[in-house]
Amino acid sequence: MAPSNTDLDAVAAAEHALAAAHLTLDLDVIDRLIHPDYVIVQPGGAIETKADVLASYRSGTRHWEAARVDELDIRLYQDTAVVVGRWLASGRNGPASFDYQARFLSVWVWLGGRWQNLAYQATEIAQDHGRAVPN
Repeated sequence: MAPSNTDLDAVAAAEHALAAAHLTLDLDVIDRLIHPDYVIVQPGGAIETKADVLASYRSGTRHWEAARVDELDIRLYQDTAVVVGRWLASGRNGPASFDYQARFLSVWVWLGGRWQNLAYQATEIAQDHGRAVPN
């Protein structure tokens, strides 16, 4: 059975909600949207767990001026969704400013009546007036 537009829209909404929660550092939303076994592979190769991510956000050293996702390609496989998209963000992490975009692979699972992000990996991509520059 093919996934419905409702299923695809729900995964897209979860991706957008997770990105939006970064702008206000709404840790309740972030905590609810990421699975207890969540793992993120950072662009530099570091691996962080859900506890690592939440602790980092609670430190108060991060501030986002922009955080959004677009170019979402969502594939559903029963109770699992695989999303390839683009993450655009700017702000500060401690004393360092950041302004980047990354191509990401995000894995969501349907559990407890909602979509939860289980795994995420991002690769920074070059910028040219807000659009990715092909290699």
